[in-house]
Amino acid sequence: MKLLVTGGAGFIGSAVVRHIIGNTGDSVVNLDKLTYAGNLESLVKESGSNRYTFEQVDICDRAELERVFETHQPDAVMHLAAESHVDRSIDGPAAFIETNIVGTYTLLEVARHYWNGLAGDRKGAFRFHHISTDEVYGDLEGPEDLFTEQTSYAPSSPYSASKASSDHLVRAWYRTYGLPVLVTNCSNNYGPYHFPEKLIPLMILNALEGKPLPVYGKGDQVRDWLYVDDHARALYKVVTEGVIGETYNIGGHNEKQNIEVVHTLCDLLTELAPAGRNYRDLITHVADRPGHDLRYAIDASKIQRELGWTPDETFESGIRKTVQWYLGNLDWCRRVQDGSYQRERLGVSE
Repeated sequence: MKLLVTGGAGFIGSAVVRHIIGNTGDSVVNLDKLTYAGNLESLVKESGSNRYTFEQVDICDRAELERVFETHQPDAVMHLAAESHVDRSIDGPAAFIETNIVGTYTLLEVARHYWNGLAGDRKGAFRFHHISTDEVYGDLEGPEDLFTEQTSYAPSSPYSASKASSDHLVRAWYRTYGLPVLVTNCSNNYGPYHFPEKLIPLMILNALEGKPLPVYGKGDQVRDWLYVDDHARALYKVVTEGVIGETYNIGGHNEKQNIEVVHTLCDLLTELAPAGRNYRDLITHVADRPGHDLRYAIDASKIQRELGWTPDETFESGIRKTVQWYLGNLDWCRRVQDGSYQRERLGVSE
């Protein structure tokens, strides 16, 4: 197959590209606008493959999307391009509305017209896979409750509301126009190449520099943590084997309070990067985020039962791999932190 991956230079998107190039015989067209979160340095090895092509395109640009579809003739779309940071959505929601809603609409329309122009087996085999988040469900009340594919939507932040809107658009294009879609909603991802503003890389890098480790409120928010390579395997499983029109929840079966995650990181750093200090002493509790959901937890039994996917990593194995990766790739991290990964891309001198 030839897969068009939108947002393929982002955290999850780049993991999907690495999985496809490294573990299948398929080809990838990586379409990414290269905003602050898009980093082609996450795909240095893959960029040398003759099965990999990169297109710097904004998903809101219909003419450019039409050119990409016409030029590359993809067999499936994996749509990951999105603004995804909750804090940024609170500070500036406009970009989230534009990319996550308008961009998804534009991509759906271009994909629909492209699909309508296909014939025979190619039309029958085409798939539009929309990758979303468990945050569209809001938060859970009881300690035993889980998000299922039937859970009602109740988004809390501008980010999750924009993703909920994009989910509804995708399902409407299936219901109204027959576009062959698949939807997945995942729990919190972690692992290599994660942008340093997110919780786990932020804690690791701040700790190594002796900076405060900011934890919202009491740190009692519960998240289900999913190793990004496990997620990439699941996404490929869905786009190749999933049933058209179905939704699949993808989770790691690893519920942890945020403060537990931070304690685990501190203890691993004490073991792997001792610095004569107790990293836990750097933890600083800060005012909670507005509208902060307390607990997310995914019921991933459907994808296990119907497609045979389960995560390979436990939280303990995955978080150790993650810390080790960051310790071994501090140059990548610093280039993101100081912005040089963007300046060089734009041809701007230091």
